[in-house]
Amino acid sequence: MDRSEKDKEIEALNAEFKAAKNLFLASFQGLTVSQDTELRRSIRSTGSKYKVVKNTLAQRACKDTSIEPLKDKFIGSSAVLYNEKDPVALAKAVTAYAKNNPLFVFKAGVVEGRVVNLADLDQIATLPPKEELISKLMFLVNSQAQRLASVVSAVSRNLAVVVNQAVDQKKFQE
Repeated sequence: MDRSEKDKEIEALNAEFKAAKNLFLASFQGLTVSQDTELRRSIRSTGSKYKVVKNTLAQRACKDTSIEPLKDKFIGSSAVLYNEKDPVALAKAVTAYAKNNPLFVFKAGVVEGRVVNLADLDQIATLPPKEELISKLMFLVNSQAQRLASVVSAVSRNLAVVVNQAVDQKKFQE
């Protein structure tokens, strides 16, 4: 690879790193081709990307991105797993694969600008999907509005019931 090709690769990696909101760095040394293919399929199914990178190029491409704190972690065989949307789906895929393949080792990660370690990755993997979290939040917001509407309408409803009972019992004079 000559100098111009390296520069193009660095620019492409830098653009991908800037676009990625969630990125995990892992070591894959010792994995067979079939295991690597299985990993790539599981990562692709989450809408994420998996790329084996050359450490020196990746370190240069980290400049001015959210993953710059991981620059020193690019040691040994390195692969980056990243996406732009859902960190939970990616974390679930990574942890599920790592449980079945001990040669796949998580090094570090960045989730929406925050550096995460292995314990954080496990916590993220146990979260429900983003859509489910949003629906739970919307339910909580909506339930308060429904309660308020119920209380406000209860006053007029109760007044109507009392007046109707008074009319039935002929409490009013004609």
